[in-house]
Parts: sequence; C-alpha cells; structure tokens
Amino acid sequence: MKRLILSTLAAALFGVSAAASADDLAIGFADPLSSLDPQLNNHAGDRSVDLHFWDLLIENKWNKLQPGLAVSWKPLDNTTWEFKLRENVKWQDGAPFTAEDVIFSYTRARAVPGSVATFAGYLRTIDGMTAKDPHTLIIKTKAPNPDLPLNLASVHIVSKHIGEKSSTEDYNSGKAVIGTGPYKFVSYTPGDRVLMTRNEAYWGDKPIWEKVNYRYINNAAARTAALLAGDVDVIDKVSVSDLAKLKQSPNISVFPYNGLRVMLLQPSFNPAPNPYITDNAGKPLPKNPLLDVRVREALNLAINRKAIVDRILRDAATEANQWMPEGTIGYNPDIKNVPYDAERAKKLLAEAGYPDGFNLTMHVPNDRYPQGPETAQAVAQFWSRIGVKTKVEVVPWAVYSGRANKNEYAMSMLAWGNGTGEGTYAMVNILATVDTKKGLGASNWGHYSSKALDQALEQATSEFDPEKREAIMRAAAKTVSDDVGIIPLYHYKNIWAARKGLKVTPLTSDRTAAMMVTKDSGK
Repeated sequence: MKRLILSTLAAALFGVSAAASADDLAIGFADPLSSLDPQLNNHAGDRSVDLHFWDLLIENKWNKLQPGLAVSWKPLDNTTWEFKLRENVKWQDGAPFTAEDVIFSYTRARAVPGSVATFAGYLRTIDGMTAKDPHTLIIKTKAPNPDLPLNLASVHIVSKHIGEKSSTEDYNSGKAVIGTGPYKFVSYTPGDRVLMTRNEAYWGDKPIWEKVNYRYINNAAARTAALLAGDVDVIDKVSVSDLAKLKQSPNISVFPYNGLRVMLLQPSFNPAPNPYITDNAGKPLPKNPLLDVRVREALNLAINRKAIVDRILRDAATEANQWMPEGTIGYNPDIKNVPYDAERAKKLLAEAGYPDGFNLTMHVPNDRYPQGPETAQAVAQFWSRIGVKTKVEVVPWAVYSGRANKNEYAMSMLAWGNGTGEGTYAMVNILATVDTKKGLGASNWGHYSSKALDQALEQATSEFDPEKREAIMRAAAKTVSDDVGIIPLYHYKNIWAARKGLKVTPLTSDRTAAMMVTKDSGK
C-alpha cells in the first residue's frame, strides 16, 4: 500500500497528461512489462524499459555493433576475447563500474529464478570470465564464437554490489534499480506506468528529456486516442486501422519503418495426446497429427498470407516465407513465398490419414501482438475450410507465456523480434532443440527439434568467415522451411506516431525508448 501511495504521488508530480514542460516526455507503449528486473525475461516490453536504466557492454544500433560499457573488443585467439571497459563510469549510487560487475551480470543472467524467457542463450558459449584489471575483461568460450560481441549486445549489466543481495522483487520495487543508464528510477505501477528522471551524471550524451512518463496502454485504439487528446506525446505499434486517421491529423506525424519482427505459428511436436487436438467427435487423438510433415505442410499451404496482409495488416506488414526478412543476414532468397493452395492442402491431409480433418484449438495472447487475435481468427477460417476445424482461444499474456513455454498448447503464436538483425538469434531461441542447461530453445514453445538445424547452429557459432556463416544460416532456413518447423505469416513494419515537433528514429529493432525521440525544429 505504501508503494502504491508513493507511485500515485509520483504520477501526480509528473502529471498524468502529456509533457508538463518542454523537457518532459510521455510515451504510450503497447508491450506488457513483466518486471523491472532486466535479466528476468527476454520480452520486448521489458527490454524497452531496460534501455532507460541499464547499459549494455556493446550496443547494437542500426544493426551495427558500437561501443557501450566496453570501448573496444578483440579476439586474442579463437576462444579468448578481450574487452576494454569504459573508465569513470559510475553506478547511480556513486560506486564505480568495473569488470566484476560484468562477470556478476553474465553469471546471474544464466539462471534468474522465475524466468519464462531466459537470456541464457546469449551466454551459452561462455566458459569462464576473469577481470585482468578493473577495466579489462577476459572471456573464454567453450568453442569458437565469432558472434560473442553480438550475443552480449542483448544482456544488460547490473551492479554486483546491489545485485548480489537483491531479488527480482527488489528490482520491481525500485530498490535495486540503480543502473548506469541515462535515466533514474522514480516509480513503477504494474500494469500502468514507469516514471523516470534524467540521470544528470550519465557518462554518455545527455538525455534530451528531463522527465519521462512511460505509460502502458495495451489497447491500440486507446493509444491513438491518448495521442490525439494530448495525453501522451508518442505512441508505438500504431494500429493499422488508425493509420489513415493519424496521417490526416495536422498535429500528428507518423514514422513507419520496415521491421525485423516476424509473426509465426509454432505447432506442437509433443507426441502425447493433447486436449487441444481432437477428432471430429471431440475425443483426443491417440497421436499428434502435427508430427506429420504432410499435415504441417497442409496447414502452411491453406493460409492466404496476401489476404491477411492486405485486409488485416493494411500494408503494415509484408508476407513472410521464413523468419528473417529480405535484405538481412541469414535470409534465403531461394525460398519462395508460400502459395495459397487449399486443394493441395486437402490432398496432403488425406495422404496423412486425415481425409475428414480434425479439431484444433489455437492459442494467442490478447494483450501482446498487434492484430494477433485478428490474424489467428483469419488463419482459423482458412484451416477450417480444408477440414481442420479450428477454434481460437485468446489468453492474457501473463497466463499465455507460461503455458506456451511448457508446450501445453497445440498451436502457439509468437511474434519474434529478430533483434540482432541476423539469423542465429532465432536459431538459438526458437528453433534449437530445447536444452535449458545449454540455454537453447528458450522460446521454442512447440519443441521443434532438428539435428540438421542444431548442427547448423554449431557450425555458425564457430565459423568466423562472414560469407561461410551466412551460407550456413541460409541452409538452416531451408531446413526449417522444408520441415515446416514453424509457420511464418508476415513481417511487421514498425510504426510510431508523435505530436508535431517531435521525430522518432529507431535505435534497435522495434524497441521504444525516450532516447529515440528528438525535437524536430523543422515541424
């Protein structure tokens, strides 16, 4: 109760409407926040908030690695890396930042209690870490890993002196939110907002905004309404149904960018009977039909992706035939768009022994992915037309993520961010055979498993030649496509909108942070 009163008081001091002064910023964001613990869950909402309080050893901006808390890095041999750390960086309580903080952070991030989307995959190849001196870090890997700097660009650094005596609850209360980042914690009201103020002692470029009101508004129409009413200054994940209205508003600017995030479906590869897959009489089938590649291919062919993109996404997405979008590292141009072929789909079902189809329940979160439920309903209609009578169950993310992670659903929906801008990120997290000890398959909710994919991941991890590594990734994309290990639907465009006078420029993937918003004197 005391924390709630303090949060309410902080909100009142900040103001509940848009910027109270020219140096204040109010953001309406869409992705739910599971925690302020920056190492708990690899969720989009969490990572966007984390950018304000915490720094990374290496920054991945505009799909290019840049110095963060490390000013330089180099391999000493195939399994040894040296990182020179930035000097004179202070934690927000005045303690100095050192290599020991990095060692503690990477050790902690491998096994945070309660995680449903661990960061361990990024750290899976680390064998040992030593502090040569306070500002020189040596990392030994189990095998050659040319992507180690890229991997580390996704795991935030927390302080050892605070973190070793703090739990996730201490981060959520704000007690442990003492970072090196551009903003300092003021308050957190779960399900509502995070308030923050500028870190005047920040080691990097001084933030433009003195106060930031980072407000969770999961409903797209409500975000648009808040922007038009002046309650917030910026919104993300603009609803496709509101695009025309916002573009026509004289007081609003819209900022669309081609995105990396792919919307895909994950069929369950669990051989046990599943209550969400039944025969036409409603009885669970003795064998999971999704284990048959012909059934998965039938479901893949039965989806009219162009119709979904045109009618539901309204030009806010592009058709997907693999997890990486065109023009990125790992995209395979030899994989063609999946044709819409309902007749071929029916024949494949019959060949697999399901001429009359079966019943299937698909699960989708209701508070996570733009146009996710609408997309699921469209897919369900396409599948029902070929005899796979599909029902959609919409579940709150807080419930959905835990059950999907346990492979309880027959068909899960996932919008995967591809945040590193290259193919191995998904290979590690959503395609590799699930192995929690190795940090593999953390978001492989269907438990897809392929020896060829796993071998390709090992090869890509140890290959330092960029052309050879990309060839391995392209081959892996073909493997997954042939297996129909996942069912890709479309790649989102990233769309922000802001009041006139502001400009939004993406920093990394589809994260939303106050540092992306600048004042545009030309408008």
